[in-house]
Amino acid sequence: MMSLKIIAGHFSGSGTQKRPELGGRRLESEAGFTLVEMLVVITIIGLIMGLIGPRVLNYLSESKVKAARIQLQSFVTALDLFYLDAGRYPSSAEGLSALVRPTPGVAAWNGPYLKGGGVPSDPWNHAYIYRSPGERGPYDIVSYGSDGQEGGSGVAADISLENLSAKNE
Repeated sequence: MMSLKIIAGHFSGSGTQKRPELGGRRLESEAGFTLVEMLVVITIIGLIMGLIGPRVLNYLSESKVKAARIQLQSFVTALDLFYLDAGRYPSSAEGLSALVRPTPGVAAWNGPYLKGGGVPSDPWNHAYIYRSPGERGPYDIVSYGSDGQEGGSGVAADISLENLSAKNE
């Protein structure tokens, strides 16, 4: 039969066993992460970024297109207010800046019609193209998209009032 001293000795410890040591140091197998473990983590992070990254960039691009459409709508509202006050739309020479600064020859200017004190650029930092008279109406406002050149497809496609009205229908 085992003595009570031996049994008590097994249960009296703190519940943790001391790790084997060599000369007061931990064994190298217990020193930290291995190279294989770090490579596995880096690979997993790379796979996640490879799958999620393009989607995030696509959402960012789509949000810039939506922002340009919203700006076009605000220009339409401001141009309609200018028309009600002046009896005409700004000419191509006056441009959209007629919505924020009085122009000569417009006595009933009650602007500024746009907030911020200036005409905003499109989300890609290009100026909006304003033409009056327009090809399909009294004026045209166009953003050439991310590439800043006429034409294009996808995010680089032109954003205009006619595209805006086609999306709303």
